[in-house]
Amino acid sequence: MSLRQKIRSTPWDKVAFGVDCFELADASPELLELALTTPGHYTVRVDPPASKQALHRYGFYYCDTLIEPWCTPQRLARCAHDDIAIDGAPALDSLIGICHGAFPRGRFHRDFNMDTKRADTRYDNWLRELHRDGKVYGLLYRGELAGFIARSGDSLVLHAMSECYRGKGLAKYFWSMLCARLFAEGLPEIRSSISAANLAALNLYAALGFRFRNPTDVYHRMVP
Repeated sequence: MSLRQKIRSTPWDKVAFGVDCFELADASPELLELALTTPGHYTVRVDPPASKQALHRYGFYYCDTLIEPWCTPQRLARCAHDDIAIDGAPALDSLIGICHGAFPRGRFHRDFNMDTKRADTRYDNWLRELHRDGKVYGLLYRGELAGFIARSGDSLVLHAMSECYRGKGLAKYFWSMLCARLFAEGLPEIRSSISAANLAALNLYAALGFRFRNPTDVYHRMVP
């Protein structure tokens, strides 16, 4: 694979932010230097213990550390609640109302070169795509929509609770119910990806029996 082929465009990010966006396959000095020849926003993911010298030399800056929660059917803590249910076909408009502005800890929100309103739009667009593909589950509390969880394959890729339902101890019941349902459908493992700074999500997954692996530091660079 040539150096140029190691630079992958992310058109879904371009739609949200209005600039060309790319992801780098690695953080080699040669690839970092090549990235500086084309204007746009760049993302590169690196192993936390790896040296960051070249990243700093070429103007890349730290944005986040991601970790991967994972669980098997045997490890899942199964929590029951009579007032909750899962809706496999929730209305998009209601979901967008919950999604918009629900991810202030996201890496694009933490990037001082990016507009936070456009970062909100990026999540909204992602939710629309997942909903179109039938991959979003509504979380119902006493018949009312309290949040959503979206999946891609065996991974829970996007999830949020409505502001009025946060902090009430309900998330563990929703997550447990949905994970049990996915395991019953035959998934041998369920994964997710969360920011190490998102303590609420980390504690939720830990309480449900998930373990954590594959920490990844995320660095960005805006090339004018």
